[in-house]
Formats: sequence, structure tokens, C-alpha cells
Amino acid sequence: MQKANWHILSTRPLSKAVVDDALQKGIAIEEVSFIQTVPIVDKNIQKELETFSTQPITAVFTSMNAVDAVAAAIGRKVAWTVYSSGSATERLVEEKFGVTVKESAAYAAELADKIIRDAPAEIHFFCGNIRRDLLPQKLSEAGIKVHERVVYQTVETPKRILKHFDGILFYSPSAVRSFFSVNTVDEGTTLFAIGTTTAEALQPYSKQNVIIATHPGKEELVQQAIRHFNKK
Repeated sequence: MQKANWHILSTRPLSKAVVDDALQKGIAIEEVSFIQTVPIVDKNIQKELETFSTQPITAVFTSMNAVDAVAAAIGRKVAWTVYSSGSATERLVEEKFGVTVKESAAYAAELADKIIRDAPAEIHFFCGNIRRDLLPQKLSEAGIKVHERVVYQTVETPKRILKHFDGILFYSPSAVRSFFSVNTVDEGTTLFAIGTTTAEALQPYSKQNVIIATHPGKEELVQQAIRHFNKK
């Protein structure tokens, strides 16, 4: 078995392939979830989504959790125009709904600009109970009517971590809050963030610079950590 030179904590599950690849490169990854997402599609939302599934709406997804919640509710392919953020969300949209994403972007601000450029009269934004205002606010200010549908909620699940890790991977501000509600880190631990919003959430808890993934995505964040530690 490959000996690990570095040990890092991932605050959400990763695929076995990603974990195995990291170990081959001398990095052992331990996975502990600090948040849980729960679909909140009740009977009224279910009926509404089933109606949408037969209409050519313009839909916006900025998380895989929203895609999963909507797909589980309607259980069919759709003829929607879809915008999404993040390559993993884009792939999931195409898998679940059988459509090609019209435009995708790494961050919400960039995605909003692309939607504004196309100027749809209205969009349906499927999201969780914790989300940034930036995208819907920017679209509304541009005169695009935003119908927001909350289809899942994020629940923080704090856990005490009693061992030292060389690095910790964070994927959302919610996970940051959950982790640091019961934990601290020492100066020897490097913190990694999936994007700028998560990095900003880490700032109050770390005196050192936070390393941000070059492109938002779980796999890319792991690769960023691998590159960082293999330079040492």
C-alpha cells in the first residue's frame, strides 16, 4: 500500500476514484461531512414542479442538490432552457433532465451576466434555503423576473475532530460554520476553499492565506491540495 506523506480532511464525501488517486500521490484523505442537505419538496411544490415539467421554462441551478431535488420530484426529461454554475452541476443537469445546458459559469456573478445577455423575460431559480442574493438580485435589477423555488435545506452537522490534519478541504460557507462551531485549527494546517465565497467564510478562523481551487469543483479542490503538498 502506498505510504501517505500528508493527511487531509475533506468536509464532504468524495468519490473512491478521487481518494485512491490522492493516496497514489502520497496523500491520505479522511472524509467527514459537516452538513446535510434535505429535499423539502412538499405536495404543493411537487404539483408545481410537475406542471413546470410540461412547459418550456427557463431554469437556473447553482447547486447539484437543487438538481437532485427537482429531478426526484418530476422523474422525467424536460424541454427547459437551463443555465447552471459549476461543471459538476452542468453534467448532472444534462444527465437528469436530458437537456444541454445553454450557458454555464464558474461563479454566480458570471452566470448572471450570461443570463442578462440572453435577456429571458423570466427565470425559475431552484435553490436551497441558504443561498447568496447576488444572482437573483442582479437579474431583478436587469429587469428579469425571478421566480425562486427553495427545494432543499442545508442542516449543519458539527463533529469534533481530535486529530491533526495537514490540510482541510471546505466546499461551502455552511460547512465552514459547522466545522468551526466545535473545532479550531493550528497554524500547521492549510485550509483549502472551493471558491471565493467559501474562502471569505474561512477568513475569521485562519491567520494564514486560504488556497482557493483554480476552478470550482470537488475534484479540482483535491488536485489543488495534491499540487500544494507535492511541492513541499
